[in-house]
Amino acid sequence: MPPQGPRSGGGSHRPWAEGGNHGRVPHRGRGPGRRRRQDPDIVTFVLSFVLGGDAARGLRRRSRRAPGSEEQGVRERRIRVLMAKCGLDGHDRGVKVVARALRDAGMEVIYTGLHQTVEQVAAAAIQEDVDVIGLSVLSGAHMTIFPRLLALLRERGAEEILVVGGGTILPEDIQALKAMGVAEVFGPDTPLQDIVGFIRGTVKP
Repeated sequence: MPPQGPRSGGGSHRPWAEGGNHGRVPHRGRGPGRRRRQDPDIVTFVLSFVLGGDAARGLRRRSRRAPGSEEQGVRERRIRVLMAKCGLDGHDRGVKVVARALRDAGMEVIYTGLHQTVEQVAAAAIQEDVDVIGLSVLSGAHMTIFPRLLALLRERGAEEILVVGGGTILPEDIQALKAMGVAEVFGPDTPLQDIVGFIRGTVKP
């Protein structure tokens, strides 16, 4: 059984910094013991290729209802978040802590792993039809990485994806990033419940 990650109330953790507790956050890829897709997912996967474009994205969104929502008559779906690390930054304990907190809060979380390019992150976010990209940058390259990501999303018609960031970033750089279009930047001491609350309050499923 994988170790339990911190719950969203753990305000004493430093989620965006190296040194937080780290639970293993599995990738979405098929691995040993991973259950096969259920039939509705297979149908959605096949039809996505047939329909393509916006129609396929809408179909995937409708297929992602919260567990039990059909029985309860609730049409709400789970928020979908892509967590990523770009460049040579090799510290991923903090991003895994945040990913676990978002999962505990009922969100779907995809973690891309270390050393991704900005192009890979943008492509994965669009392919996975996510609502949010959470980018952890501890390398000091935030003023290069975030503008490039935002530009790629605009070029590909995916500017509706919410982009948030985390790391040790100077206040003046945070203001500049927000002016560019980054929704929020969370510092190392941000309580996990604040991150969860911001995403829940900003994303409209």
